[in-house]
Amino acid sequence: MASNNIVRNFFISFSFILVFSACTKVGTTEMGLGLLPPLDYFNTTDTSLDVITMTVDYPDTLRVLSGDYHVVGSITDDAVFGTTEATMFFQLKPDYFPFFVPGLRDSMEVDSAVLILSYKGFYGDSTKPVVLNLKRIDANTPLIVDSLKYASNYPELYNLKSDVAIANPYTLDFTHVRDSVYNKFEAASNQIRIPLNKSFSDLFIKGFDSTNAYHSDTTLRNYFPGFALTTDPSSNKNVLVQISLLDTNTKLALYYKSTSANTSSYKRDTAVVNFKFSTTDNGDANFIKRNTTGTELAKHLGKNVSDSLVYIQTSPGTMVKVKVPGLKSFSNKIIHRAELIAEQVPASIGANTLEAKLAPPNYLFLGAYDSVAKVIRNVPNDFDGVTGTATLSHFGGKVQFKSLQGYDNVATYNFSIGRYVQGVISRSDSVFDFRILAPVNDSIQFVPPRPYNTTSVVNYLSASSAGNQPAMGRVRIGGGTHSKFRMRLHIYYSDL
Repeated sequence: MASNNIVRNFFISFSFILVFSACTKVGTTEMGLGLLPPLDYFNTTDTSLDVITMTVDYPDTLRVLSGDYHVVGSITDDAVFGTTEATMFFQLKPDYFPFFVPGLRDSMEVDSAVLILSYKGFYGDSTKPVVLNLKRIDANTPLIVDSLKYASNYPELYNLKSDVAIANPYTLDFTHVRDSVYNKFEAASNQIRIPLNKSFSDLFIKGFDSTNAYHSDTTLRNYFPGFALTTDPSSNKNVLVQISLLDTNTKLALYYKSTSANTSSYKRDTAVVNFKFSTTDNGDANFIKRNTTGTELAKHLGKNVSDSLVYIQTSPGTMVKVKVPGLKSFSNKIIHRAELIAEQVPASIGANTLEAKLAPPNYLFLGAYDSVAKVIRNVPNDFDGVTGTATLSHFGGKVQFKSLQGYDNVATYNFSIGRYVQGVISRSDSVFDFRILAPVNDSIQFVPPRPYNTTSVVNYLSASSAGNQPAMGRVRIGGGTHSKFRMRLHIYYSDL
């Protein structure tokens, strides 16, 4: 027993001396010693591998789904990324067919018809109001009830048009749009309320009720194909407005007075009927058109050499190609963590400029490019698929704001790819080029982690509270040759 105690005490003392005599070998790391394996304090070190970067087109065909926030507006003064134009087309319908406006027809008096839209926010400059124009969809270009039909960045393919204005231009004042609305029929806030012209109010409340228009959803589309919403180019040209079609705030409210019967007498009363949006019966299309001609981005797009500046725009937009040539010759180590670090290159301008108001994407995604199949796939063994916010939290890509190089609120994105790096240097796994993108409703080819990596499936990167909404976000990032905000692969390892 005595000999065992001597051995045990010697081992504890020797381990204590090793840890404290060798702890200075650990370099300064961004993750902190608390996240490194405790038994490896004495031999863990770090290094950074150079990367080659270039901006390339993001060949997506974004579909804005019914549940996504739709956008309307324009950004015309962005000298870095270029212009954006966004328009909306949609339908609203009653809850049932055949439909009729309740009440005694002979006594019915039209009050008003109001298009109410659920306001969800803005992107860009909200210091000036924006003017919304509401028109009817042209009957010669009907809206199809299939949101997957319309690729948002190719509006010219579908020839959707509008004809007559059905409301006066509506001035959206961002200082009051969140104000509460209280009336007999609702208590709400965050509403855009556009009164329809009298002729169309009459049409919805009395005119259609005396025709075949309300017989079915098909006949209603024939009489009224839907709404087209744009912004007036003479108003604020540097803001995109977010609208939710599925929110209960969005509806066409038909207000009228009519005599209704009850058990003892006839009473004249004010009533309302609401038409709403349905994912199964209503069509919608959200077109988002980008133009980078003559911009700073255009000068860097498609360069065949490593660039000091790279550009990422939330879909539809651009992405970044990344190569890590030093990984092939990196000797076998025990990899504790490997991070691809991307940092925003801030503009040297004031806080009140448009550049400062065009925020970066909520998250970026790092994918591996399969040059044989010519598709973007998951980073082997590290991205385990979209199962919720926990996956993104572990893998990385969620924007974080830091103080760097004398700037505050610098957007940074870190991606954890330690298992991939370990496989490359220990098992000679395939080396991939990477793509960094800001996806919305996109998909990748997903290959499960080893040892189940013999099959693949399509994995969707959809919009969510943890992800991106259409057209919201753009960021200029330091490339592999930038002097201050250099993109790099930072590796924490122990020698074998």
